[in-house]
Amino acid sequence: MIKGIIFDLDGVLVSTDELHYQAWKRLAQELDIKDFTKEDNEKQRGVSRMESLEIVLNKGDKVYSLEEKEELAERKNAYYVDLLETLDNKAVLCGVVKTIRYLKQLGMLIGIGSVSKNTPAILQKTELDQYIDKVSCGLDITNSKPDPEVFLVAAGKLGLEPENCLVVEDSAAGIVAAKAAGMKSLGVGPYYKSLSATYEATGLDTDIPWETILQN
Repeated sequence: MIKGIIFDLDGVLVSTDELHYQAWKRLAQELDIKDFTKEDNEKQRGVSRMESLEIVLNKGDKVYSLEEKEELAERKNAYYVDLLETLDNKAVLCGVVKTIRYLKQLGMLIGIGSVSKNTPAILQKTELDQYIDKVSCGLDITNSKPDPEVFLVAAGKLGLEPENCLVVEDSAAGIVAAKAAGMKSLGVGPYYKSLSATYEATGLDTDIPWETILQN
């Protein structure tokens, strides 16, 4: 039986896609990469900052050292953090607050499993922090999705066994991580049909049979 729900953050609870795109595009332009597109940005969904950087660098022909790559990743994050100053609760996706409140009424523990190191700031700025019991993010882990570490850390913080947790994700890497963690999953978002999750929904604003899911 499910006792805790672990949500991915970006694309599931909030939308900061445009901010990420603007930050990566600025970095790409500084590296004389002119053709970084939103399609490239989509490929960065659900992967780590360094893996996302490789997607950008693969658009160019220059080779960078590990130290240089780390500096570039930090530079992009600085741009993104600056853009986060504009973030507020309007970034929360439709149905999120209503859904979390309902799940808490059912006695569910609510966790976050996100590889982003900016997770605490995003939760605070969007005012979602008041609904979250425990957070597992990039500050807690060494391995990014599809490694299950972020979800296992979340389960541990919630005091639950993996089999008692349900992961809500919008990325293929996240669903693979959930399976590797021994957790059931609910796939949401524009690609939910292709994620091979245990359950599927277009988003949290749809009619999801929560009571049936939680009892299985």
